[in-house]
Amino acid sequence: MYIIEMRNITKRFPGIIANDDVTLQLKKGEIHALLGENGAGKSTLMSVLFGLYRQEAGAIYKNGEPVQIQGPNDANRLGIGMVHQHFKLVHNFTVLENIVLGVETTKSGVLQIKEAREKVLALSKKYSFDIDIDKEVRHISVGMQQRVEILKMLYRENEILIFDEPTAVLTPQEIEALMRTMRNMAEEGKSILFITHKLDEIKLVADRCSVLRKGKMIGTINVAETTKEEMSEMMVGRKVLLSLDKEAANPKETILSVRNLTKKGKSGEKGSLKDISFDVKAGEILCVAGIEGNGQTELVYALTGLKNIDGGRVTMEGVDITKAKIRKRTETGISHIPEDRHRHGLVLEYSLAQNTILQTYYKPTHQSLGFLKAREIIAYANRLIERFDIRAGEGAETPARAMSGGNQQKVILAREIDRDPKLLIAVQPTRGLDVGAIEYIHRQLLAQRDSGKAVLLVSLELEEVMNVSDRILVMYEGEIVADVNPKDTTFQELGLYMSGAKRSEVAV
Repeated sequence: MYIIEMRNITKRFPGIIANDDVTLQLKKGEIHALLGENGAGKSTLMSVLFGLYRQEAGAIYKNGEPVQIQGPNDANRLGIGMVHQHFKLVHNFTVLENIVLGVETTKSGVLQIKEAREKVLALSKKYSFDIDIDKEVRHISVGMQQRVEILKMLYRENEILIFDEPTAVLTPQEIEALMRTMRNMAEEGKSILFITHKLDEIKLVADRCSVLRKGKMIGTINVAETTKEEMSEMMVGRKVLLSLDKEAANPKETILSVRNLTKKGKSGEKGSLKDISFDVKAGEILCVAGIEGNGQTELVYALTGLKNIDGGRVTMEGVDITKAKIRKRTETGISHIPEDRHRHGLVLEYSLAQNTILQTYYKPTHQSLGFLKAREIIAYANRLIERFDIRAGEGAETPARAMSGGNQQKVILAREIDRDPKLLIAVQPTRGLDVGAIEYIHRQLLAQRDSGKAVLLVSLELEEVMNVSDRILVMYEGEIVADVNPKDTTFQELGLYMSGAKRSEVAV
């Protein structure tokens, strides 16, 4: 008997069948991975199980008995909890307040916070979550926010735990800690459904894996008996190269030059830059690696004009842009794939077409006398859809919010590359994407390099860093502590640089 069985689930949205007659079976005490391309229907299926969507056909069973899940409260009553890809936390509430929110214990109308505090502290200690429960959520790291979401499920004593892309925003160290936590919970008898694109993590932690493709269930396999190559082929329907085959770089003239860049962080918070200097040349991919929160975000903000700096100089092909506005920087040839596609990459309420012209709407090709040329903009978006294989249910008119993460990322990539930049700054460009989309984006970055463009890649993914880059800078606490060739270093050595345990002679 299965603890959860979803039989013949069908869920439709306008223009698309997200889940097409899907059956999924979860055993008690197992970690069951759900694998598939972006838009394959994984998150939709789990949203049906958690009560965020109602299926048009099919039924859900718990321990062999049919159950009705009208909403998340029904799911919680059945012991089903979910950690969403984009966390559902109130940022100006404390950790403790977020955990008890919705299941508060009251006595004569008074909140009984002491009992809740003791229970949360006990859970935090049991799972080795080193977290200050009185701190406001807005002041803790992304990794800590995820721990809050996990504690919410444990506090509610959920026995079926759904993790939607749980490692998409975590550092390698935080991923390792999460894997240990998941194994511990499974050993205690909890049953885990684990949506991911990362084949290494499936091999590391999952017992079984179900593969979805274009809304249909392709099959369920035992992870120990299946290779990563076989899983990736099941996912995308073709063989995928898990490593990038590329020619050696041929760097030419300097495109971007950064000298003595300094930014003071706010008191008590990370985010400073200390005397940063480096060059990016045409025809190379320079990667900035490091654990999140060590100044990479501040560096990108300084280069793109999103934040001012306190000292130093930035030049593009010899032209000083240190104090230039964002539009001026884009017009000098800088394109930017931002770290957070929802906050800085897209306007989610706008259509796909509108998002393709966010930086060029004022040009004569897209407007006349202050009025947008709707027909030309749609035609332009359709060309990008074709060229970059963007999949959207309503084509150019699709709201950005309704698109999968991978296709949202392709819209940003298409917009930034089509502007024919001299420098492409790509920050976490494959975060949360499947192996097929990752392969595609890596090839696009490589094509930019090979066409003589300069590429500045910022990544937390060590495999991506080693696979794609021609040169690696490592940042630690706002400084560049290493400048190395990927051919001359190892994952272990990079890890030492990233943790501050080692420094190299840094050359500009």
